Amino acid sequence: MGMLLCGAGSYGNLIEVDFFFGSRRKKGADFQNLGFSMTMYQTRNIGHPLMNLVRLKGFPILQQLHLEERLLRNSSDNWCIINDGTDNPTIVMGVSGKPDELLDIKSVLGDQIPVIRRFTGGGTVIVDHNTVFVTFICSKDAVSGLKPFPQPIMSWSSLLYNKVFQGTDFYLRENDYVFGNRKFGGNAQSITKSRWIHHTSFLWDYEVRNMAYLKHPKRVPDYREARSHLDFLCSLKEYMPRQVFIDKTTEAIETEFATSLKQLEECENSLTGNYNPTTRMLTEQELETAAGCASQDSKLQKVLDIAL
Repeated sequence: MGMLLCGAGSYGNLIEVDFFFGSRRKKGADFQNLGFSMTMYQTRNIGHPLMNLVRLKGFPILQQLHLEERLLRNSSDNWCIINDGTDNPTIVMGVSGKPDELLDIKSVLGDQIPVIRRFTGGGTVIVDHNTVFVTFICSKDAVSGLKPFPQPIMSWSSLLYNKVFQGTDFYLRENDYVFGNRKFGGNAQSITKSRWIHHTSFLWDYEVRNMAYLKHPKRVPDYREARSHLDFLCSLKEYMPRQVFIDKTTEAIETEFATSLKQLEECENSLTGNYNPTTRMLTEQELETAAGCASQDSKLQKVLDIAL
């Protein structure tokens, strides 16, 4: 990897479903008492493309990825999902990720850390309650003039986040979001004939010990300059309060789209047709097999080193 916002602050009724604690509560003013309706709010940016906005809290990342994959394949609408944290520490690899190259599999197995292979490209991350996820799933004509290719989509998203991080040293460097030269946001994409998805894992904070589950990748961005995970990463909390980040992201989205706040159930019910997600949890046997391959490669390398 929730809080389902039917409205927030001046938007009206706020209903929260907390996946961490299973509670349901309601707060905020009633729409009618504020003198406007949900329909008026949804159409106030008339002329902008419609973006369905789903806000969650503590939603399991595997379920989120399954939902995103279905929305990409089985929906024709535009969607933005903001998930404030996920339940348990989980490693998420890109579609072509190889566990033996990316993970300290012995530690992963010993500590029973779940490993997911998602349906999009990109690198490997470990996510938990300190990760904030933001996903855009759009039709190819949702953003005027935007060509549905990786770099134009990255450039568009960075301009949107420039509004969120105004006044900081925020940059898009290669495929990462950084403050200065330290990464705090990793991106992944998938592009189909008529739609695209761009999702980001933002490090609000991170557990130093969790970084030990990840190997130093063979392919790294040039600006990393052989730095360790700890020297390469930074926390979003150093720059902005968590809720402020989420609110500013929502405000930035509203400058580009006419937003319609949706509950999770509405999102799921909008899907038609059957599609079996390719995102899945790797089995213990798969990880053990990968560990065996890694061990054999290590032994072979030692033999070659001795021979040389």
